[in-house]
Amino acid sequence: MNDLHSIPAGTALAPDQSSSWRDWLSVFSVALGAFAFVTTEYLPVGVLPQIADSLGVTDGIAGLMVTVPGVVAALAAPAIMLGAGRMNRRLLLLVLTLLLVASNLVSALAPSLPVMLLGRGLLGVALGGFWAVAIAVAGRLVSESNAARATALIFAGITLATVLGVPFGTFVSTLFSWRMSFAVAAGLALLALIAQGLTLPSLPSREGLQLRALLNFLARKNARRSMLLLALVVAAHFSAYTYIAPFLAREADYSASAITSILLGFGLVGMLANFLMAGGVARHLRLSLGVVVLLMVVAQLALPELRTSSLGVSLAVLAWGVAYGAIPLGVSTWMQLTSPQLPEASSAMLVTMFQVAIASGSLFGGLMVDHHGVASALWLGAGVGVLGLLVLLSFGVGKGPIAEVLQR
Repeated sequence: MNDLHSIPAGTALAPDQSSSWRDWLSVFSVALGAFAFVTTEYLPVGVLPQIADSLGVTDGIAGLMVTVPGVVAALAAPAIMLGAGRMNRRLLLLVLTLLLVASNLVSALAPSLPVMLLGRGLLGVALGGFWAVAIAVAGRLVSESNAARATALIFAGITLATVLGVPFGTFVSTLFSWRMSFAVAAGLALLALIAQGLTLPSLPSREGLQLRALLNFLARKNARRSMLLLALVVAAHFSAYTYIAPFLAREADYSASAITSILLGFGLVGMLANFLMAGGVARHLRLSLGVVVLLMVVAQLALPELRTSSLGVSLAVLAWGVAYGAIPLGVSTWMQLTSPQLPEASSAMLVTMFQVAIASGSLFGGLMVDHHGVASALWLGAGVGVLGLLVLLSFGVGKGPIAEVLQR
């Protein structure tokens, strides 16, 4: 293996150095961690009715399992980036992954909702910190020429978890119980921890994110407006998607196995859309993002009207999956273009706003479910999505490069 045991911050291997098999194993270990984190974050969505029944709470209150880690992660992302300073990034990743193991174990054994939320809070701390450092680490594990591939590999772990996280929870719960879903997730996180411990080199950091850079980013009007766009679009998805399993079970009369199948289909078409639309998002970002958000809104509005038709519900859910498959790519690309000269600041605020959107979307969706029925969460999602489209239109509809607009 190349001399990677002490890699300075912000430094990849020299271009003429090849990446060894152990270098790539270290990238795979971070990708596995990404898979474990996102799987854990999304896991309650597929088993929410079972957990609600077991803990004796309503579906809306059970939605706090998604809200709490989102709130905590939103605060943890910039706090950890500002506070970690020169802490070795290898040690930081190991600590955060260990917290993920603990979170899943607490959730698996939780006898009540407060204990469950404690476990989900631990997830939030780990999640915010992980996303604050993981992507930056990727390019330091391999040669400069392979840095983009390493980053793409970690994003593949995220995408795969988006596809499998929710149906994984419902599948394991169908075979055993929802508690076993969290126990298996804990085992997955432990495997990632062991892999990282064996393969990650020392990753010293000369300096972390500076408060001044973060304030400079927040001072820019288009950066703040972009954060609002991201928050609305992501909240539009999670205010409804968090309660998709109760809707399918109670409104559309789907069986547990049918819910697993349709949510797997949601993830698969989303992953396909993510890859197929990558080129379109890069060339026509405004148009691509607008089209997929509009498709999501239409699907959300259609679902309550189609609930008596299994085929209609399935097609609407799959259309929604196509839309959401491209949304994370679209909003992350948008945020990166806001301030390419402040990559750590834009990355921190991307994580923060994404988690704020997940938390607020699931919270207000839960309030709608408990007071107006599960279908109302879909109406809320569609309404928030329309607001997101209006913010998108505020950036103009011209054919000029959106990067020029965002960086003014």
